[in-house]
Amino acid sequence: MPNIADMAAGFAGLAWGPWLLVLLLGGGAWFFVSSRLLPFRYLPHAVQLLTGRFDQAGAPGQLSHFRALASALAGTVGMGNIAGVAVALTAGGPGAIFWMWMTALLGVATKFFTCTLAVHFRGPDSAGEIQGGPMYVIREGMPARARPLAGFFCAVALVGCLPLFQTNQLVQIVRDVWVEGELGVTLGDNRLGFDLGLGVLLAAVTGIVIYGGIQRIASTAARVVPIMTVLYVGASLAVIMLNIAEVPAALGQIVALAFEPAAAAGGLIGVILIGVQRGAFSNEAGIGTEALAHGAAKTSHAVREGLVAMTGPIIDTLLVCTCTALVIMLSGVLGAGAQNGADGVTLTARAFGGVLGHTGTLVLFICVVAFSLTTILTYSYYGTKCFAYLFGVSRAPIYAGIYVASLPVAAVLSLDTAINVIDGCFALMAIPTMISALWLSPVVLREARIYFTALRESSGGSAG
Repeated sequence: MPNIADMAAGFAGLAWGPWLLVLLLGGGAWFFVSSRLLPFRYLPHAVQLLTGRFDQAGAPGQLSHFRALASALAGTVGMGNIAGVAVALTAGGPGAIFWMWMTALLGVATKFFTCTLAVHFRGPDSAGEIQGGPMYVIREGMPARARPLAGFFCAVALVGCLPLFQTNQLVQIVRDVWVEGELGVTLGDNRLGFDLGLGVLLAAVTGIVIYGGIQRIASTAARVVPIMTVLYVGASLAVIMLNIAEVPAALGQIVALAFEPAAAAGGLIGVILIGVQRGAFSNEAGIGTEALAHGAAKTSHAVREGLVAMTGPIIDTLLVCTCTALVIMLSGVLGAGAQNGADGVTLTARAFGGVLGHTGTLVLFICVVAFSLTTILTYSYYGTKCFAYLFGVSRAPIYAGIYVASLPVAAVLSLDTAINVIDGCFALMAIPTMISALWLSPVVLREARIYFTALRESSGGSAG
């Protein structure tokens, strides 16, 4: 009889077939080409939007552009960029990082389309409040026969938005790196009890915050995410500068091995698959979760939020993930015999500690705790929105209870089981998200032409 780990691996393997690569990469390429790089040329304007210069006090929505992006980044900048990159390197080798880059580049275009649609096709929930997300895009924008896709997305997201990976890796770094590593406490047979106890503590903290709703979550993310991102990138750059002579070789290895079969990954397709999986987990472009956050933006111009959203993959994958990959590669912990059983966040911690000593380990520990907590909070919002769509807003607290209860369970899962469950759900969530975005892409192109024409004609680019 197969155990839970085998079932999770089988589920992820079935969900992440080559056809999904075609959907994500092919769909992203279509968005990239059909937009004629128009949104990319307005990247400086996207940065202006984040400053609050174009915020509209009376516009529909719940969050400013900055807080919407901070909430989305709270779900993407985190364990996918720190532990996820370590998983990609150990499973697919340096070549997998190249495919993470490709996923991010195409993800910039994908996020522009999916998040523009999330605002353009907002609709009322059962309480009459305007909401955004793939399910509302499908319900409001597509033919009635497509509506089952909205229910399918929400049903899968109820599991896909559980914080299994984040909680698992947070517990792992506290146990392996801090308690046993820095403090020198040997847990031995008490590991399971320690993990469960920490999971219960996380559940209590999470429960206090998430019942405050999206405003409290966004406020927390807006304070924590920018500071922790700067701290993490700064520590990474310190490692990189100390090994600057080896950087060109490391980058060359990433590109060269991207097109070489890796036996451990199952060949060339396996390398690409691992890179795309970890890239999708890192920036969530095309998965639909990103549209849930950006759909709450306070704006009457959908294209504006699409521009803000597209900066996400640049920050979380092209910047943060590349920093993590270089740190691990330059530190030497990836070499034969150097891992000593380390995986995920523990491998990243050894990389920082090996170069920067206790300071590096401490910085990584602080960043992991902060990123994990903000991601856990953000995912609770995503799951609650999907539950409310299926069963009504009045029943949404039920999911919050389920979500909080899942944290102790996630704390004692194996890394492989946690990541396979989420990988499989993300793959299934991408189906309705990408189908609806491709179907409605002409709407985005039309709205973009209108918006950018008005922007060019306005003095100083302030109209639109």
